[in-house]
Amino acid sequence: MRRGAAARTGGLAAGPDADAAFAASAAPVAPAVEPAPVRRQLRTEFAFELPRGYVDESGTVHREGVMRLATARDELIPLRDVRVQENPAYLSVVLLARVITRLGTVPHLHDGVVENMFASDLAFLQDFYRQINAEGHTRAGVTCPHCEQPFEVELGGSRLGES
Repeated sequence: MRRGAAARTGGLAAGPDADAAFAASAAPVAPAVEPAPVRRQLRTEFAFELPRGYVDESGTVHREGVMRLATARDELIPLRDVRVQENPAYLSVVLLARVITRLGTVPHLHDGVVENMFASDLAFLQDFYRQINAEGHTRAGVTCPHCEQPFEVELGGSRLGES
């Protein structure tokens, strides 16, 4: 009995047939390869441009900004805010101040910045918040029953912070 064959086969068999059997069983077998699922990178920040722009104390207009996806914490923490408890409409101000990560060259974005935005910009940001936090959009494709032309309709409409 050859020592190599006995060691490889656990001492059970010897000879050329055992070596061939061992080689066949020890050969790496390629597992059935299924195509890996396509990984989509999760996008967590979204650029926007305000319709009018936030005007700071020096008169500079800031229009371009970035908003990140909201977390559950972002929606829960403002509910403990006294201003929100006294006036539920203030929820959107506090919530937007938490998720807007950049607005022009404003060094520190806070509730006061959002409070001093034009109403049209606040409405734009509320809609934008709903769109990015609802799987990227709140539109649905439909077809006109009369002319059969496809078009999209906006399904959003709830207030910020309400799912």
